[in-house]
Amino acid sequence: MVLTRKRARFHTLRVAEVRPLTADSVEVTFAVPEELHGEYDYLPGQYVALRKQLEGHELRRSYSLCRLPTAGSMSVAIKRDVGGLFSSWANTELAAGDEIDVMSPQGTFTIDDQNLDHRHIVGIAAGSGITPLMSLAHTVLAASDTALFSLLYTNRSTVDVMFLEELAELKDRYPARLALHHVLSREQRTAPLLSGRIDEPKLRRILTSLIPPATVDEWYLCGPFDLVQLCRDTLEEFGVDRHRVHFELFTTGEAPRAEIGGVPPVRHAGEQLVRIDFTLDGQSATVHSPVDAHESILTAALRVRPDVPFACTGGVCGTCRARLIEGSVRMTENYALEPEELERGYVLTCQSHPTTPAVVVDYDG
Repeated sequence: MVLTRKRARFHTLRVAEVRPLTADSVEVTFAVPEELHGEYDYLPGQYVALRKQLEGHELRRSYSLCRLPTAGSMSVAIKRDVGGLFSSWANTELAAGDEIDVMSPQGTFTIDDQNLDHRHIVGIAAGSGITPLMSLAHTVLAASDTALFSLLYTNRSTVDVMFLEELAELKDRYPARLALHHVLSREQRTAPLLSGRIDEPKLRRILTSLIPPATVDEWYLCGPFDLVQLCRDTLEEFGVDRHRVHFELFTTGEAPRAEIGGVPPVRHAGEQLVRIDFTLDGQSATVHSPVDAHESILTAALRVRPDVPFACTGGVCGTCRARLIEGSVRMTENYALEPEELERGYVLTCQSHPTTPAVVVDYDG
């Protein structure tokens, strides 16, 4: 299944169910009305952003879709972050019948389900990084009777494992084609290799004895930056082509308040300005930003177009992607764009700061 890239838009959806997964995580299922089915078609591995006003601030958080695509319904899993305002609210107060703004699905952490015969796919996840891999594993195993899926899933202890029962059921359904490896950092397992934190020596032993890279066709990594980067670096040392390694990061904590909610006006009185021209939904707009303000393109653009797409503001999700047409920028962080996208001129506007007197970007490009 292939979906064309859609413009990210929010719609208000009703919560159909909130189901506890662990002591600090829930699965939230949304009801999608028939007239919006086309807006919420998605591929396994994609994510949605949720938007909510809490304590006087607009918060946006991105969560991967954890179930196979089903008309009229979609689900995300939300794990409570320490000090996380949005995730704490979702775990303690969000209930069936509530309404919340949900962005149309985005993301490229997906797989082609038309060519999976005799292919071996490996997923490596930590904590809530399991969410996109749940739907990817289901997709791979259901798409071909000869496809194999191996999952290396690390948590602190058994009680922290999200979707524990669902993973066991999936293993029972595909006993010969699903290899499930739980690694617990704070709980002793029978196999020493599956006990303790995954560091470089342990990962090397896993790749040598448990999941030999030579037997793997594609890798999907999802978790915190340190683990994902460790896996990428180690796989590269094992000779794995980077084009076969797909990754997605999840963030913890709260996003900077300067990038969420209403963007305050910037006062300027004769100081040097940067001109930012951008196109969104076929309409052009211009905004001027004081050089000394060091604003990102996204922050400046939101002053004149509140509907400019964004979600994480941390350079992770890629929702704010646009094509740089003229001028140059400096990107502070980039965890979302592939080298090929950078070569074609795409930037993350939440991380892009103009380095020329004028820049032109196209969100439709």
